[in-house]
Amino acid sequence: MRIHVTDIVDGDVLKDDVFNNYGLHILSKKTVLYSAEISKLMQHQIDYIDILDKSGIITNSLEDFDQLERTLESTVTPKWVPQVKPIYDAVVTNIQELFHIARTENSIDTEAAAATFNPLLQNLHLERDVVSLLLLLNNQDSYTYQHSVQVGMLTYYLANWMGLSKEEATTAGNAGFLHDIGKCKLDESVLNKPGKLTPEEFEEIKRHTVYGYEIIINSHADKELAIGALQHHERINGTGYPHGVKGQEISQIGRIIAVADIYSAMISSRVYQKERDLLFVLKELYRLSFSELDPVITQTFIQHMIPNFIGKRINLNDGRSGTIIMTHPTEFFSPLIKVGHEFIDLTSERTLEITHVYF
Repeated sequence: MRIHVTDIVDGDVLKDDVFNNYGLHILSKKTVLYSAEISKLMQHQIDYIDILDKSGIITNSLEDFDQLERTLESTVTPKWVPQVKPIYDAVVTNIQELFHIARTENSIDTEAAAATFNPLLQNLHLERDVVSLLLLLNNQDSYTYQHSVQVGMLTYYLANWMGLSKEEATTAGNAGFLHDIGKCKLDESVLNKPGKLTPEEFEEIKRHTVYGYEIIINSHADKELAIGALQHHERINGTGYPHGVKGQEISQIGRIIAVADIYSAMISSRVYQKERDLLFVLKELYRLSFSELDPVITQTFIQHMIPNFIGKRINLNDGRSGTIIMTHPTEFFSPLIKVGHEFIDLTSERTLEITHVYF
């Protein structure tokens, strides 16, 4: 079946090899198409491709689009949930126990902690839609502990996206899990205060980074884990804490966790903050990439998160609703959308803007 690249659905399979106008080989036949492959086709200005239809028989009729009732849906496959959800819940429980141990003993068994975290990391390959994955796993309880687990997961993904080795990504993920361990030393009434913190209370909150560093160092763990706890609130323009270091003075692991930490915090509902719209959160991260956050790390994160919005229902600022069909490799927040039977490229329709994405 010959279709336009804007009609590709995740999981479609190429019938033939694809070459660009200069004869360069782009993709091989039988390639399964997802956001990365679709972006590649668009970058090489490929307009139409032949794909296998649902029964594996090739057809050239464009009308088959309607007959097959092709729908864009979330790429999350619920069949993995029974396998991953118990592991996730166990890690949340164990994080809570680690906090209690660290509070009384000022150290933790990091090898036992890694033995808990790593099965979750090893199962993350089952699901590539990170956005929906976190939404499905989140049960809205125990913010501090779930936040720690989510930051570990996001840090692991981001480290992989940055090209770190499997071992380095696993270390980064473990650092993400433990980044807030120092909060075990804080007064819960301050930590969960619904109103604005006093200057003295904020100074106490800031100490969790140093507390976490000390706990992990006392545990004789990999120093990278301790650095992650110490530096995840540092900012590249020097406005962070606890030491106000800037730029490359901040370790890579600290810069990676900082992005994951902000994303997880902003999408979560807390006593003093309602959860934010996911697109708003990514836009805020993009804004911060020009001041406080590492631009390469942050924009790598956004670039890999945005394709997860493909197939999601959206509202536009003119009141219309539609579906995200395709994301843009550089203009992250101006995708190709479908409203009714009309395709709209938001990179050229600058007056239109997405106001909400439904998950």
